Amino acid sequence: MRGAPTILHLDMDAFYAAAEQAAKPSLRGKPVIVGGLGPRGVVSTASYEARVFGVHSAMAMAQARRLCPNAAYLTPRFSLYRQVSDAVMGLLARLSPLVEPLSLDEAFVDLEAGGVEPRLEAARAVGERLRRDIAAATGLSGSVGLAGSKMLAKIASEQAKPDGLVVIEPGTEMALLGPMSVRAIPGVGPATAEALRRAGIHTVAESAEAGEAELVRLLGKAHGASLFALASGRDERPVVADRDTKSVSVEDTFDEDLTDRSRVQFEVARLADRCVERLREAGRSGRTVVVKVRRYDFSTLTRSETLRGPTDDPSVVREAARRLIDGVETSEGVRLLGVGVTGLADYTQEDLFAQAAMEREALEEAQRAREEAVAASDHGPAPGAESAPLSPISEPSAELSRHWLPGHDVVHAEYGPGWVQGSGVGRVTVRFEQPWSAPGRVRTFAVDDPALNPAEPLPLVRPETPSGAPAAGLPAVDVGAGGEVAAGAGGSAVVS
Repeated sequence: MRGAPTILHLDMDAFYAAAEQAAKPSLRGKPVIVGGLGPRGVVSTASYEARVFGVHSAMAMAQARRLCPNAAYLTPRFSLYRQVSDAVMGLLARLSPLVEPLSLDEAFVDLEAGGVEPRLEAARAVGERLRRDIAAATGLSGSVGLAGSKMLAKIASEQAKPDGLVVIEPGTEMALLGPMSVRAIPGVGPATAEALRRAGIHTVAESAEAGEAELVRLLGKAHGASLFALASGRDERPVVADRDTKSVSVEDTFDEDLTDRSRVQFEVARLADRCVERLREAGRSGRTVVVKVRRYDFSTLTRSETLRGPTDDPSVVREAARRLIDGVETSEGVRLLGVGVTGLADYTQEDLFAQAAMEREALEEAQRAREEAVAASDHGPAPGAESAPLSPISEPSAELSRHWLPGHDVVHAEYGPGWVQGSGVGRVTVRFEQPWSAPGRVRTFAVDDPALNPAEPLPLVRPETPSGAPAAGLPAVDVGAGGEVAAGAGGSAVVS
């Protein structure tokens, strides 16, 4: 345990929903819920305006709609969230060379490695400045925790939410930790908590009082010893700048079970392309392609294929995924499909870029051979019939390609950029506004209107401005005397 609170944990507040509110002026101050919008959808993030109705992350979207029917329900826009995340991570990198991202909106920072003096006042000043810089650059708020260990810094940021800063002063750790639930300890999930509950252990203090031997008996040597150390306030885990990513994957759960084979193949191809997009954004390549299938009865299976070398070529990944799904029976219904790449590397093997073309040529040759065999047969196809292609990947139907997702960006030839409010019965409703504009006007179009097209999110992050200058088009941050951010429920505190 450090003698000064120089480990910082940043957790952006209601990140996806807050980014949508910042990008859509008409939604600021209103309940916003982001996630899968179908009957089986799950809430990814709810704004604080929606949380007062009881909506929270991982809740079924159907339940969220019952609790908060008047909220704006939006599908995620990960390209926007990555844009904002990159800006926030850039601000963290200025503080220290040791930044450990945990997700798009969460990270640890070792302030001592960045030259910050090991004093409470110095660490607190850095945390306050970081919150101001994030608000100025993105219009969003983040909660900051400062402590002498990673576990305590994360607990502090939870206590700081929303939009606040909490410092846990060294020497006060056990007084703070003791009454907390064992679930506050990293690595204690539902199963571990239940095992401890059956033994009469409910709080962090009770875990420490039980002793290492008892925890090892209940949970095993490694897990028990680690839990005892953390429950006793000992957390020596360092901030690690380069977390080794093991895999990159994407998956979708469908509103209705997929039974049509061509639709399954199309979805797998689409997921493969998304997976490669994430792979390239991470600057990685991969050697093994994995397909995941969850069937109508909730049984889940995976199939994998290892290539000759690492690749980030979408054609190669798509072809491998196609071969894998061809070996899976899907006619009774598919609830979920996923495509992933493992065996990651930082380079590609150039000869693999030709692999997809070679395989397509082989498929075409096999198709020609089959057509010639049919033509030579005495029992050829009926007049006017066409021989079926070999394991085709169907093009998306018009319904799929023109499906306008709520919250996604569009551009109209006459009215300019906007976002989809909703669609149905052959119509799509669009609100025309931009991050820096006033709330915009709503217009309705036919779903196949040629003047309306999908678009990429408009930039939300502003270029750097002189210190204290308000962000153009984004809510200004009220910085009061003494340099503290005045923001609603936010603020700063020292736990001592």
